[in-house]
Amino acid sequence: MAGAARHVFHLQPCEKTFMSHCEYPEDAGYLKCDMDDASETHEESLGEEAFDTVNSSIVSGESVRFFVNVNLEVQPTQAAESELPGGCGLLHTSRKYLKLKNFEEEIRAHRDLDGFLDQASIILNEPATSLDDVLRAMLLGLVHKRDSPEPECNLDLLMAMLFTDAEPPMEGKVHLLSDTIQGVTATVTGVQYQQSWLCIICTSKFLMKRHVCISRLVRPQNWGENCCEVRFVIMVLAPPKMKSTKTATEVGRTFATMFLDITLRQKLLKTRTVDEFKDALLHQRQLLTAMKQGPTPSIHYSISSICIQRSHQPLQHKDFFPVAKGIREDFARRFPVYSLDFTDGIIGKNKAVGKYITTTLFLYFACLLPTIAFGSLNDENTDGAIDVQKTIAGQSIGGLLYALFSGQPLVVLLTTAPLALYTHVIRGICDDYDLDFSTFYACTGLWNSFFLALYAFFNFSLIMSLFKRSTEEIIALFISMTFVLDAVKGMVKIFQKYYFGSSHGNHEDEHVSALSLMGVGTSLNTSFHAALNTSLLSSPPELTSISSRPVEHVSRETAVLSLLIMLGTLWLSYTLYQFKKSPYLHPYMREILSDCALPISVLTFSLICSYGFREIKMSKFRYNPSESLFKIAEMQSLSLGAIGSAMGLGFLLSMLFFIEQNLVAALANAPENRLVKGTAYHWDLLLVAIINMGLSLFGMPWIHAAYPHSPLHVRALAVVEERVENGHIYETIVNVWETRLTTLGASILVGFSLLLLPIPLQWIPKPVLYGLFLYIALTSIDANQLFERMALLLKDQASYPPTHYIRRVPQRKIHYFTGLQALQLLLLCAFGMSPLPYMKMIFPLIMMVMIPIRYKLLPRIIEAKYLDAMDAEHSA
Repeated sequence: MAGAARHVFHLQPCEKTFMSHCEYPEDAGYLKCDMDDASETHEESLGEEAFDTVNSSIVSGESVRFFVNVNLEVQPTQAAESELPGGCGLLHTSRKYLKLKNFEEEIRAHRDLDGFLDQASIILNEPATSLDDVLRAMLLGLVHKRDSPEPECNLDLLMAMLFTDAEPPMEGKVHLLSDTIQGVTATVTGVQYQQSWLCIICTSKFLMKRHVCISRLVRPQNWGENCCEVRFVIMVLAPPKMKSTKTATEVGRTFATMFLDITLRQKLLKTRTVDEFKDALLHQRQLLTAMKQGPTPSIHYSISSICIQRSHQPLQHKDFFPVAKGIREDFARRFPVYSLDFTDGIIGKNKAVGKYITTTLFLYFACLLPTIAFGSLNDENTDGAIDVQKTIAGQSIGGLLYALFSGQPLVVLLTTAPLALYTHVIRGICDDYDLDFSTFYACTGLWNSFFLALYAFFNFSLIMSLFKRSTEEIIALFISMTFVLDAVKGMVKIFQKYYFGSSHGNHEDEHVSALSLMGVGTSLNTSFHAALNTSLLSSPPELTSISSRPVEHVSRETAVLSLLIMLGTLWLSYTLYQFKKSPYLHPYMREILSDCALPISVLTFSLICSYGFREIKMSKFRYNPSESLFKIAEMQSLSLGAIGSAMGLGFLLSMLFFIEQNLVAALANAPENRLVKGTAYHWDLLLVAIINMGLSLFGMPWIHAAYPHSPLHVRALAVVEERVENGHIYETIVNVWETRLTTLGASILVGFSLLLLPIPLQWIPKPVLYGLFLYIALTSIDANQLFERMALLLKDQASYPPTHYIRRVPQRKIHYFTGLQALQLLLLCAFGMSPLPYMKMIFPLIMMVMIPIRYKLLPRIIEAKYLDAMDAEHSA
């Protein structure tokens, strides 16, 4: 016959151990044993005291042995047909670790015990000797409790669920407990079980709430292998749909962790009343909590464990000296592995050439399209002084230099909407005071580079250690939101013009609309709305051969097609991005399609729009060829007053550069990305200053680290695995190919794109770019913890993931913290999306204000230990 199901959970103390009241020899240490050894070891029957002196103590809660024996249940008729001679059967066994409960960090440990003590079900001096009789007595006490009865629960059914076979033991029957937790210890001779106690867990859909019962037997009982001296039986019952921290296994883990200590069990044997029994459990909880609060090695959270230490010690003046200390350390850290940035994945056994190619294509499209949009916007704002050609050329040159000489080449540089806003403000100042734009622009850029160099030499990047993870994720989510909002605004504008509008092709109205959008559509790093709606709104007459054709070409069909093209681009790109999780095709092909999701969707819907619907005209971006790409500004024509004004603008601009560069680099180097070569915050900041100094002199747009392109670049080069924890599937990065070749290749391709102007690049319609923005926003929030906690408000508690903050922080505190973050997000939106351009110029100062909010205001509302748990750099 095929054996019935059996699940066995074993607690195994390992790594650090703590002795309770007596000393133990060194050879009685706790080691993590191999899971296969446990099935081969047959313990001898030992007395409780003799056995427990070897493998019992108050443990640290680092690790627990977790065994699951899964069995295939068959119907009685099927069992009879498959019955073998001699009553033989099959039993499938699997094993894994179950961590000890951390009483200092996991709040459920205390709540589980408090709930048990409030509704105590304790049986002292149980005279029964049979396991079935003991369990039946415990179930009777649980099911018929006065304070929390279970009217729909059937006693015989519960008994059946506790065992693999509910009937009395007979020949050919397997009568074993299904789910148990036991303590085990690895020794030089094998694995030894703590046989004086046994924890039994059960999940039943007929239960309405969780129940715990502890029974102390009158004398030790021999109930078979690994249960030869049982004195304590712990039974945990729970409904199936429970929050991940309230399951039967989690509650059993709490009590099993406590019963690992021999001192506790000896005290419980001496108790005479239920109240004394409760007091012993409470004392044990205090011991376990106090040990975790004792002196431990100091932990410094760091970005890639390299540069910016997130220690609890405040920054001091001496941290910023000597001058250039951070730059020297960056060189010492990164230079030894510089050559590996070109050879890893190319030379050696583990090659990643295919991933490099697909990532380069992704990065090329992700950089080229916003570069064209902002180049066209700058062309209109500066009357052709900075156009598409100069923007592409500056992007290519800056990207090449950064890829070759940066300390962290996985960071991607781009020109952004705030930079376009500064350019627009500079142009307005030049018009008002009759200044030469190229000269004043270059002077502002030189002051910006000067301040950035000062920040790098005096190690100002250390200030970014004050930005907690929660602050970084607020800014990151704000940027992702602007992608969605800009796409929606752009589509609304199209419908207002082509679907509801009464006139078309009014270039004067479009120009007025463009100026108004400068105050509404731009926002931090990702606001391409102004770029698209001012420069892509219509094609210049000189480049449009059909401008004199009838009005029907720009009628309602244009608006409907634009909506379909945008949604189609989003659907195809995100479907291909998730294709690696599907069962279709070979895994290698799935990975290629997922990595190439962005270029495939952009090209597909650009061709569909350009060739499949030729009769419906779509807008093209503004393009005017430059007379000269490389013309140095004449700096001697500026007065002292103009130089002073440029210094003020340069300082505000340097604040934006400083925060953006370090913040994006920190997100790219997050600990969960598992980067190993280190980073160079100070040197990268100096390199950005040098690059922008050259771009300023030649009248090209400034560039700095861009979000979410940099984290998405890291993700594209990552080897990702799916793991399951408590029924929840999550992805984790195993390693990342840290290379310079992808950014180098993408920058070269961007440079070659100058040869593709104006055709075929003008075939890419504006709705495709809107779909691109939605795709980038959707993929960038995957690992955003703030977004995940906002989603918890809409989820059933049984669906909560078993994350570290769910285990360590009360649910109400989690929601409080999420609400406070949402208020900070609204503050960012108020300034970042303000219609007043000068309010956006002080946007970096608003981000700096979030530092005292986190350190001074939030601790007055939420306890510091809970804030630290939710701000932790890890998610395990």
